[in-house]
Amino acid sequence: MLMLFTSVVASMPVSHLAVSARKVARSVGRGLAVAALGLAAAVAGAQSLPSELQGAWRATKLPEQSLSLFVQEVGGPVLLAVNPATPRNPASVMKLVTTWAGLSGLGPEYVWRTHLLARGGGVVDEQGTLSGPLYIQAAGDPSFTVQDLWLLLRELRLRGIKNLGEVVVDRSRFGNVAIDPGAFDNSPDRPYNASPDAMMVGLGATRLLFQPDARAKQWIPIVDPPVPGLRITGQVAWSDARCTGSPTVGTQVQGTASGVEVLLSGNAPGECGEFSVYRLALSQPEHFSNLFRMLWRELGGTLARGIVAGKVPPEAKPVAWHDSRPLADQIRIVNKQSNNVMARHLLLTLAAETSGPGATVPAGERAVLQLLQGQGVDTSGWVIGNGSGLSREGRLTASGLGGMLDAAWHSSLMPEFISSLAISGVDGTVRRRLRDDDVRGMAHLKTGTLRDARALAGYVLGASGKRYILVSMVNGDQAAAVRSFDDAVIRWLAAR
Repeated sequence: MLMLFTSVVASMPVSHLAVSARKVARSVGRGLAVAALGLAAAVAGAQSLPSELQGAWRATKLPEQSLSLFVQEVGGPVLLAVNPATPRNPASVMKLVTTWAGLSGLGPEYVWRTHLLARGGGVVDEQGTLSGPLYIQAAGDPSFTVQDLWLLLRELRLRGIKNLGEVVVDRSRFGNVAIDPGAFDNSPDRPYNASPDAMMVGLGATRLLFQPDARAKQWIPIVDPPVPGLRITGQVAWSDARCTGSPTVGTQVQGTASGVEVLLSGNAPGECGEFSVYRLALSQPEHFSNLFRMLWRELGGTLARGIVAGKVPPEAKPVAWHDSRPLADQIRIVNKQSNNVMARHLLLTLAAETSGPGATVPAGERAVLQLLQGQGVDTSGWVIGNGSGLSREGRLTASGLGGMLDAAWHSSLMPEFISSLAISGVDGTVRRRLRDDDVRGMAHLKTGTLRDARALAGYVLGASGKRYILVSMVNGDQAAAVRSFDDAVIRWLAAR
């Protein structure tokens, strides 16, 4: 195993790997040997669920062949193994694979640096006009915000740069990775469908803020950020009903001769007070260009020509830059909030660091599989795809994923990885589940939800102090029925 892992890492640029191959291989090897023996015994002898769980499973009315279940004591035996080697769609549980590969391949301290460059390092005349174009070297930062862009442009103003001729955006770190946001489920304005883009800002989404006017009984919509060419039509009706949760607002984004229009519909109880919804109104390049123009103008700058795509020439020198938050912080957002486009960016970044600029999804998939196989993880039957789980083609096996979770647990990076998972009854996608005193806070989990797929994976702390690895996946028309069974398995483990 160590020889295999070392050969894989040796083929990658040393500067691109922040974790020692020897250290990771040693730390995961001890647990994987135990897991292999335990799985063999479980598959041979555990053909049915324990009596404590049989009733919960029967209540789902799901066929046994639709379930893949794998439960192992960390460093100990496999307790449950039902169809463990059957490849299934894991939905957003795929993010566990992407984030662990990113963390172990790039290191917890990895940052994305977005550069502003110019010839001569930013030469200006007496009027503050920059000599030549301003170049932006996009890094693929998954969490680059509007505030980050404002601060970066403010650095230009602090250096005496006021007038720009042309802005050239270099997105060559990623290849042709743009997607049709409506291709997956015909909901092109939903943020979870956002396309990856090396110069993504604020996840590419626009906030629609609704302020209540109680006297007039109407909602006042505000676009944030208020970029030119984007306007709101229609309205959300005022309701005197009780507020039972976040209001549901209908939106339809459509192009017009003068720009983009967001047509509103639906109603919202006034009792809910001010609320926001987020929508994709523009393509990623359009979103960035509009934000750049707006913020640069607000800072007192001028732009003579426009913003174009291109490459940074060798003679260009850095003028200012922005470093992202470390990777260890970013994977908490990816896993706890199940952020699709950030997971896509992490997959592409791993590809860029191992294979060079022009990163593509297939290159990212190869990088992930190569890295995990080097750690001794059985990836037979796996299809990583875009790394987010927002796919009909993605496939994992329960035993393979369990092996990866075991490898992660025995790694020196375990604390960073497990802290990225949602805590049962506390936060993330399981904050409203498992809130009973006996299970609240006892599990670190990642959930996955698609129309015909449900998955759950992570770690459960038992009453004895032992930790358990859990992987559950169901594919089929009634997959949502497995939720109560999954909760029963977690309670069963927490009580052990």
